[in-house]
Amino acid sequence: MLGQIYSQWIERWENKLCFRSTDRVVRPFEWGLDWAGNWPTSNGAHRNGHDEIAWLRELNQRAIAQSGDFYGYTPPTDFRLDDGMVRFTTAAPTPHRKNNTVHAQWFPAEEKPGRPRRAVIVLPHWNAHAGQHAGLCKGLARFGLSALRLSLPYHDHRMPEELHRADYAVSSNIARTIDATRQAVIDTRSAADWLELQGYERIGIVGTSLGSCYAFLTSAHDPRLRVNVFNHCSSHFGDVVWTGLSTRHIRQSIEGNLDRDSLRDVWQAISPVSYMQRFAGHSKRSLFVYTRYDTTFLPEFSREILAFVARHGIDHRVVVLPCGHYTLGETPFKFIDGYHIVSFFLRNL
Repeated sequence: MLGQIYSQWIERWENKLCFRSTDRVVRPFEWGLDWAGNWPTSNGAHRNGHDEIAWLRELNQRAIAQSGDFYGYTPPTDFRLDDGMVRFTTAAPTPHRKNNTVHAQWFPAEEKPGRPRRAVIVLPHWNAHAGQHAGLCKGLARFGLSALRLSLPYHDHRMPEELHRADYAVSSNIARTIDATRQAVIDTRSAADWLELQGYERIGIVGTSLGSCYAFLTSAHDPRLRVNVFNHCSSHFGDVVWTGLSTRHIRQSIEGNLDRDSLRDVWQAISPVSYMQRFAGHSKRSLFVYTRYDTTFLPEFSREILAFVARHGIDHRVVVLPCGHYTLGETPFKFIDGYHIVSFFLRNL
């Protein structure tokens, strides 16, 4: 009885936090196939009469089979640090000028002589504003771990003028969503390049929600990220969008054009489960955090990816918190979560 009352309380709180945003827009459905022209794995591919779904399935399978190329890049050469902000030009440019400059807030820690230099890349959640996750970065720095907080594609400093939300990062434009994810992975790998240039020997990564997906994809393709924290975790990108409370407006546009299974297929190249074997091939330590009452990353999807993790023998630890997706960012849960994140890096990085 008490458990039911508690879950109903969390659910009401989740709904209140989710729907305080009233500026969600149901945008037109688009295949967005023009975005695939910049993907290296699309070179030499021929549509040969395939319809849009079949062609996107083919492009996804090519990207997965050649993921080293799909998520590969030429490292930037124009890194600059000014007033606590690292900036550089993305190695995966888009038609949106503002989105092509990567911004990353730098939180350097006071270092002790003779100890390895350690840093953590921090990837925020979808629609995070520029000040969010600074508390986590400051907490990491206070304990001797420098932190670099990236602005995700189409977010805050990188948001095109016509947007009020980061709608181009995840939307009913299928191929643009893939392209934004590819750009996020490449930008994160480039951030690791900058940290290496500064002399950091041990690099970790923590991602939250959408940032968690980006973090997993990046780590699967970059052995330098030795310690990982996935704050919310799920298996298939399409399943989260189809079932999530915060993406109902996107599903509304997609329905009638794709069903759930087809959406999973056309976003397979940006789903963590597609790269489990590649991730397992690196020597890493990972913490997976999920919440018992999550209505955005449903707990069944978190348990599904953890089953894959266990099956592949990946070194990992799991924390399950008694809250939901949005309430994880509220007191007291954000402090409990922060404790687990920081302590995991301190022990393992």
